[in-house]
Amino acid sequence: MATIMIRNLDETTKTNLRLQAARHGLSMEEEARRLLRKAVNPATPSEGLGTRLQRRFAALGGVELPRHRLPDRPLPNLIEADGQ
Repeated sequence: MATIMIRNLDETTKTNLRLQAARHGLSMEEEARRLLRKAVNPATPSEGLGTRLQRRFAALGGVELPRHRLPDRPLPNLIEADGQ
């Protein structure tokens, strides 16, 4: 494993990292490792957005929306409409 040192990290960032690590029950070092890993190795989704959304909200149940149709009407005659 490699070691990295980050210099000139402002106190606010360090404090926020410490608080976030505490919320996740991790050390600051482990939280920083996870954040770096996620930032430089973004996971590519193996499925599409629609599939992921459907799975995420499936427990809420579905809703059938009525299909809206335009009323049947004759198509306009564009040749006669322009005055020729």
